[in-house]
Amino acid sequence: MLPVTALSIPSPSNGVWYLGPVPLRGYALAIILGIVAAVWLSERRWVARGGTRGEMSDLAVWAVPFGLVGARLYHVATDPDRYFGADGSPWKILYVWQGGLGVWGGIAMGALGVAIGCKLNGIRILPVVDTMAPTVLVAQALGRWGNWFNQELYGKPTDLPWGLEIDPDNYPEGKFYPPGTTFHPTFLYEFLWCLAAFLVIVWVDRRLRLGHGRVLALYVMAYTLGRGWIEMLRIDSVQLDDVAGLRLNVWTSLVLFVLAAAWFLYAGRRWPGLEDDVYVHPRGDAAASVSPAEPSAETDESRPGSL
Repeated sequence: MLPVTALSIPSPSNGVWYLGPVPLRGYALAIILGIVAAVWLSERRWVARGGTRGEMSDLAVWAVPFGLVGARLYHVATDPDRYFGADGSPWKILYVWQGGLGVWGGIAMGALGVAIGCKLNGIRILPVVDTMAPTVLVAQALGRWGNWFNQELYGKPTDLPWGLEIDPDNYPEGKFYPPGTTFHPTFLYEFLWCLAAFLVIVWVDRRLRLGHGRVLALYVMAYTLGRGWIEMLRIDSVQLDDVAGLRLNVWTSLVLFVLAAAWFLYAGRRWPGLEDDVYVHPRGDAAASVSPAEPSAETDESRPGSL
């Protein structure tokens, strides 16, 4: 570990451990833990919603690889010089353990994988994305600890008690800071923001019984609201770090927040309540969803495992 001061957060000096010849990387472990947590939570929400246990795990087989590829491609597309510039190497695109996953590419391609899985299994896509959306926040929260292990994507210098210590070897290229400088721990800010947003969205969903993509819209609004101000703190350099005075990810957050808010209002007026069925075709006992017009005596809040 780096030297610890009385008022600072230390960073790991090493994010890789070995079991014999097998490397265990903190970045990868954080991502894996986030995926496992999200799938587990999604299963519980899906059963409470009227789906069959195990289907979220089946859909994750599609979502996870698609999402990882999409996240990596988004990162490469927004910072191409690192891989195709004069000092870059295209082979480094494969080195995902060194960091570099763009969340919006991961969400877009992950959603495509989910859509394919839903199509093959006769499941309606909107109930699925409403089920998964809040749990993605948990995956993102846990995954952000990978940035701590890699000492990357931190914020501006700060003298706040929770300032983050960074090894000078991990400063952005061409930037130097006085000894003892600490930085905003943006990974920690996003971790806390995502967990808080998860709890709020789950609470709102249980109270209002949202369907037709409105939980997904809440997820997008909550995440972009936090990502926008956190992004403004970061000092890491990317090729598209100044688009009309704002970083690309800030613009992305602004546009997606507006689109999500518009969908939330539109869907709420046109399709209030939940979908009648989570499956394209009724499945008898397996299709245990509850119609808003005919509520069951067992509500979402009373079902075991409801989140």
